[in-house]
Amino acid sequence: MVRRRLGRTDFRVAPIALGTTKLGRNTDVKYPASFDLPSEQEVACLFETALALGINLIDTAPAYGNSEARLGKVLQGHRQEIVLCSKAGEQYRNGRSVYDFSAAGVSASVEASLRRLKTDYIDILLLHSDGRDVEILTQTAALDALDKLKASGTIRALGISAKTPAGIREAARRCDVVMAPFSQRESALGDALAEAHENGLGILAIKGLFSGHLEANSAIEFVLRHSFIDALVIGTVNPAHLEAAVKIAERRR
Repeated sequence: MVRRRLGRTDFRVAPIALGTTKLGRNTDVKYPASFDLPSEQEVACLFETALALGINLIDTAPAYGNSEARLGKVLQGHRQEIVLCSKAGEQYRNGRSVYDFSAAGVSASVEASLRRLKTDYIDILLLHSDGRDVEILTQTAALDALDKLKASGTIRALGISAKTPAGIREAARRCDVVMAPFSQRESALGDALAEAHENGLGILAIKGLFSGHLEANSAIEFVLRHSFIDALVIGTVNPAHLEAAVKIAERRR
């Protein structure tokens, strides 16, 4: 796969990225069918398949159960090959999401992620929005905390996993990367994402298959035909799904 620069960052990423929600969490998710969490061997196989296919961006989050801890095990010996993206602001505890966008909360979350991931830096750190994108970006100290972590080298790029056009446009003022849902079924953020990309932000699309409710071939082609999408994050525990997505991407780019 041909890699492209992710906005104004120094990262070059493949058009397909690996999302890891299913590595660590199978409750309160929106997939059409229930699923078991993969074994350690299956996690290792998925990771090795991703590397072999040329996938180099992996997305995780504290809210994805024990996804970070499981990734931390397989990342050893491969850290330099991976653009690692995680998040702060949301934790999933006792069956519900808990949000904390205070400076102390964000900093503590990142420190905990570093320990679980067994690394001393995270390439991309996104605020895990609860839908109040603009408020989080402008009325909390979350971005200030990320700025300090970036200045210290603990993170290399910062941004938000956004849910609103206004949030995406606000992110263009201070962020490096925006992650947002974009699909055939859910394309309302397209104009804001295109503007953000024009302003130098890296754009990561999620939910391109609408949480598994869309046919994969046409869904992936739809997302990747939009030039403002730098990479589509595919959440799966099935190596065959990654292989199929990469084949589609190679036809598109």
